[in-house]
Amino acid sequence: MPDLNELAPDFTLPDADGTPITLSALRGGPVVLYFYPKDNTPGCTKQAIGFTDSADAFEAAGAKVLGVSKDSVKKHDNFRAKYDLGVTLLSDAENDVCETYGVWQEKKMYGKTFFGIVRTTILIDAEGKIVKIWPKVKVDGHIEDVLAAVKAL
Repeated sequence: MPDLNELAPDFTLPDADGTPITLSALRGGPVVLYFYPKDNTPGCTKQAIGFTDSADAFEAAGAKVLGVSKDSVKKHDNFRAKYDLGVTLLSDAENDVCETYGVWQEKKMYGKTFFGIVRTTILIDAEGKIVKIWPKVKVDGHIEDVLAAVKAL
């Protein structure tokens, strides 16, 4: 995982419409980069709806919110339509960005060990530096914490 005060590793990934989004092109304002395991699962849905419900507040603070998972562009499009999501969802189908950011990790559930995305949020400042990392995020109260950190920049 990149360190605090480092430049966030740059990437270009397709959004739910297939449009390429490049992280470095978003400099000039803060970016909330959140990694989540899978579309249409309870925690991920709650998180995406939470960011969508707070979209105006993030926008007022000048921040862009980007959600990243390994789901395909089509799955992201369906997920966005099903819940009327206003957050930008990026497809890391090749897992390159998840690996670069260190969120692809060994997990355990129901006695089984497997690799997957560990829910993580990274706040990047207007210059492209990582200023805060929330590892192993619990969804309840998280959006409020992130918004407070954005406003404090």
